[in-house]
Amino acid sequence: MDKHLQGCRRCPRLAAYRDELKHCYPDYHCAPVPASGPAGARLLVVGLAPGLHGANASGRPFTGDASGDLLFATLHRFGFASAAQSRTKADGTRLLDCRLTNAVKCVPPQNRPLGDEINTCNRFLAEEIASLPPKAIVLALGGVAHRAVLKALGLRPAQYPFADGASYRLEDGRRLVCAYHPSKLNQNTGRVSAESFARVLAPLPGLLQ
Repeated sequence: MDKHLQGCRRCPRLAAYRDELKHCYPDYHCAPVPASGPAGARLLVVGLAPGLHGANASGRPFTGDASGDLLFATLHRFGFASAAQSRTKADGTRLLDCRLTNAVKCVPPQNRPLGDEINTCNRFLAEEIASLPPKAIVLALGGVAHRAVLKALGLRPAQYPFADGASYRLEDGRRLVCAYHPSKLNQNTGRVSAESFARVLAPLPGLLQ
């Protein structure tokens, strides 16, 4: 874990919430969740924040909850994960040419980070994006992640509007792709399905060729 991220308490509300959760769930990670996946990966998937009983428990983004179940199944389908499910860090599932991270590294109450918390955490996302190889793809899941990626890159939202399946070639040669977040809520309401999510991710292997 990035030494500046480990033990970070820059956001008092989030730090206090982590402390509360650690008391309730002593076996949970309950700390900032770092990016996961091989260094030099050409696909960076950016979500919103760790889920209460997902990444906040497992310590790995998108590991252990419904959003991760759909994400890993789809990543596996297109060759970016070694298995179609990941429930714990120790289950042996590996990311292939892919890294997972979040716009906010700590679990927020009601899964709703505040604007200043998103901005405070943006430095870590900016470092992750800066470390990507040329012609890499950033896949932003949801509007919050999309805006955080644009902020990290110093880009204007009006020039890169969020839309499910939108794809933008950036000036530095990398690409930004947008998708609805595969959250349990979006799945339950029908905004996201396995088929609709797969349609957004299907072009990614070809774009990386």
